[in-house]
Amino acid sequence: MLMLCGLGIFWPAQGVAAESENISEVLIHHTADGYYLALEPFITLELPRLFLVRTATGFRLDAFSSTAAALRSGRYAATYEGERYEEAVALERLIAAHQHLYAQLVPRDGLWALDLSITRHYVFGLLAALLVLAVFLPVARRYQRGVGRTTPPRGVWQNLAEVLIVFVRDEIARPNLGAKADKFLPYLLTAFFFILFCNLLGLVPDLGAATSNLAVTGVLAMFTFVIGVVYASKDHWKHILWPPGVPVFVKPILVPVEIMGLFTRHAALAIRLFANMTAGTLVILSLIGLIFMINALFGALAAWLTTLPSVLLTLFISAIKLLVAFIQAYVFTLLSALFIGMAVAEHTHEHEQEGESGEGAVVHAPPAASST
Repeated sequence: MLMLCGLGIFWPAQGVAAESENISEVLIHHTADGYYLALEPFITLELPRLFLVRTATGFRLDAFSSTAAALRSGRYAATYEGERYEEAVALERLIAAHQHLYAQLVPRDGLWALDLSITRHYVFGLLAALLVLAVFLPVARRYQRGVGRTTPPRGVWQNLAEVLIVFVRDEIARPNLGAKADKFLPYLLTAFFFILFCNLLGLVPDLGAATSNLAVTGVLAMFTFVIGVVYASKDHWKHILWPPGVPVFVKPILVPVEIMGLFTRHAALAIRLFANMTAGTLVILSLIGLIFMINALFGALAAWLTTLPSVLLTLFISAIKLLVAFIQAYVFTLLSALFIGMAVAEHTHEHEQEGESGEGAVVHAPPAASST
């Protein structure tokens, strides 16, 4: 029942809403980005809108308290489902139906506009970051006082935090980074706990996971990419730009493939997290939406008979999502450590040592890739 309220969905006995409004918008708003916070069934809060507009005379910065305020200012028209709304009466009708929340705003007197507005996923990501600080700053102060270093950890939060921190250090960082693990451990811990808290917020009614936004996961993957590029060893770049032990005529073919692989592996890192966090929510929305589909096709009695199986399956998928929240934080951090470890590792090649000793030499390579 709590999940249903969080999604802003009502029982079939209250009537079929599909004929009067777009049910898909009601369902998808829980996972899609937007310029509002839907605190169903209480209130919908619109977020401030900020635009940088280029006009014929220069640039202009427009700031409004909400999307409705931007439309009522007379500076912007709205495009919704392929139709443009410009007249004041039409805009008020759009606002009254709450369809302006999904509309695209277009400046009336501008050549183009850069939308700098705060989005709901930005709010959820900021909330996750604040929760990470709220949990771990007190723990850090305890360690500064010696609690946990000279004495055993105290309290549930410190013990739980230490278990997770030691897990990331011993099971992720050190196996993939070796002696350089401590250097990159702060980033890996930050990524792990930020992603974990974002994922867990996606299970809270009326909230959502910032990691279900490709822009968020893309930035996280970009951090891993930048760290790997900045701290990469000379051997890493030699493998990329002039692969050793490869015939010269093959290198012009292999080098572009290696460079492309450098980008695609990080792109896959972003898409993997985004897809997994979005898929679970869409499955839940589909199961709940099944009630409305049965109601519209076969009537209220069939919908009531469908309600119990749909709700039970929804609870099951929610439990799976709780497990996935931890797994995806682990997988992203593990692959980040693996990619960074591959970049910073020092290599000794067999053909180089054969020239020195005449014997087959041991090849020191970066940690093996995980199949996770």
